[in-house]
Amino acid sequence: MDHCKVRFSVIVPVYNRPDEVADLCQSLVEQTNRNFELVIVEDGSTVPCKKAVDDAKSKGLNVKYFYKENEGRSIARNYGMERCEGQYLIFFDSDCVIPPRYFETIDRALDKAPLDCFGGPDAAHASFSDTQKAINYSMTSFLTTGGIRGGKVSLEKFVPRTFNMGFSRNVYKRVGGFREMFSEDIDMSTRIRQAGFSMGLIPEAFVWHKRRINLKKFFRQVYVFGMSRITLQLLYPGSLKLVHTLPALFVLGVAILFVLSVAISPWFLLPIALYLLCVFIGALLSTKSTRIAAIAVPAAVIQLGGYGSGFIKAYFLKIVLGRGRDINQEIQIRKGK
Repeated sequence: MDHCKVRFSVIVPVYNRPDEVADLCQSLVEQTNRNFELVIVEDGSTVPCKKAVDDAKSKGLNVKYFYKENEGRSIARNYGMERCEGQYLIFFDSDCVIPPRYFETIDRALDKAPLDCFGGPDAAHASFSDTQKAINYSMTSFLTTGGIRGGKVSLEKFVPRTFNMGFSRNVYKRVGGFREMFSEDIDMSTRIRQAGFSMGLIPEAFVWHKRRINLKKFFRQVYVFGMSRITLQLLYPGSLKLVHTLPALFVLGVAILFVLSVAISPWFLLPIALYLLCVFIGALLSTKSTRIAAIAVPAAVIQLGGYGSGFIKAYFLKIVLGRGRDINQEIQIRKGK
């Protein structure tokens, strides 16, 4: 690894997010450890972020900027990996803000206990909107996701995701790049684990993740997540775990309870009310805000309902009915081959 000029290469695909990139770059300028390069890959944006990049360069940040035609975020990440120089490749989303000691933290953690692939959790910054904070709670709470997004308590093995993920250059050489598909980070993490590389969570290496700005966009996001879980099951038979089915069971359970409440007694709605009360109390304890806790309740319903309905639709179409292309053919089509 002597040929590596920096320890970390930060690779960020961007599409029409100049304001987000400006916030991300400023947070990287403020890092206590600057042994990294930033590789921005503009994926055919009509509103480029070149000004934000130039501002960061003027503040001494080591930045490489590339503009290419729009092909998708995975191909953009691969483009950046081909042109970076670091020993470790780090991936953030453009809507992330990085705490000042992030690279100091992972530098120390990797020296103490080396990992081939690693990641950290995400959190809400104080400056984020109440809706973003509520969505963040919904996406990270054990009550809604089972802790699978980097929490300390989890119903599933930790899986690094591209809002906060890193792996060594050796991993890249053996496993290759990301595939252009939904849940490409879970696919990548699975391939890394199957190749025998070590993988772990660095709990202190968190990022501030802005999330969606409204609940409608949040629904569309988690609906796609639910559908992509079936794609992953087709790619990796046996990868579907109980925790992944819980949102679908929530949707079916709520539907049954509503029918029973109409047909027999309104008391059948009590379990739903108790669960939502638990969500409210959990969010209130976590955020210390009644307003955020109140928004977290519909956010949790959207989190579970969107994911669950997408999961059910994809399961019925792709597994029960067997419709759609062979999964490997789907991937080749997404790659444009």
